[in-house]
This record gives sequence, C-alpha cells and structure tokens, in this order.
Amino acid sequence: MTVPVSAAQGVGADRPRSAKEQFPGTWSLVSWKIELADGDIIEPPLGPDPLGWIMYHPAGHMSVTIMRPDRPRFASDNLLEAAPEEIEAAFAGYLSYCGSYEVNEQERFVVHRLQLSWFPNFVGTEQKRFFEFAGDRLSLTSPPLTLVGEAQIHRLVWQRL
Repeated sequence: MTVPVSAAQGVGADRPRSAKEQFPGTWSLVSWKIELADGDIIEPPLGPDPLGWIMYHPAGHMSVTIMRPDRPRFASDNLLEAAPEEIEAAFAGYLSYCGSYEVNEQERFVVHRLQLSWFPNFVGTEQKRFFEFAGDRLSLTSPPLTLVGEAQIHRLVWQRL
C-alpha cells in the first residue's frame, strides 16, 4: 500500500526552486551600475544612492519604481499649484513602470511588457533583462542600450524584502 506524503512532510523540499518561482515578491534596490562601451562606469541618472522597489506577482504582473532620495519637496501641498521647475525636478528624479512579465528559464532573461510608464514612449514596449539569483539577491542586467547617444549596460541589484 502506498501512503501519500503531504507537502508538510517535505514533498519538493529538496527540489531547487525554478527561476520563475524565485521572482515573486518585493525587492529593494541595493545598487545600480551603468557601464559604457569603453568599460567606464558612470553614475545612474538618479544619483549615487537611488531608492527603489521592484515587485513581481505570481500571476505575471510587475511594477518598478526608483527615485532620487533628495528630490525637493513642492512649496505647496496642492499638486495643482506646482511650479514648472518643481514638476521638472520631480519628473527628472523619478522613474516608474508596470505591466506583465515573462521568465525565460533557458536563456536566463525576464521580459517586462510595459503597460504604464512615467516615460510615455515606454508604453507598449518590451524591456529585456538578464537575471541572476544569489541567495536573497536578484541582479537584473540590460542588454546594451543606446541612451543619450552612448551604448550602456545597466546592472541593478535587488534585495528581497
């Protein structure tokens, strides 16, 4: 007679989790490095110590937001009274997008399919990132991107919360 073994008794406990199973959760930004084609490392556009979270839901939804920690506050608490300079500084010190995601286990990349974005030109695009898990850290690395006229590779390291 075969006796079923319950999950509480350890079914799958010895099986390593797939990458797809490791993504869901909330992750806090640890570092953001940008490498140029000549190997130089430059500071990210949101300063040396940006703050950020990225969230992955098991159903295939994702969201990311990153900001400068020193963004100036508006003079008024009424958003509609913001001066153009305040709006410009707020926009320049923040980025965010959300949409769906899909993990390619074999080639070790995730695709973010953007449905909403602080930058309107990103809406409807796919953002590919190569991933690596190390304990409770997730590294996401872009393929070479041409931004502001230069090829760049962005590497963001996230810590699971």
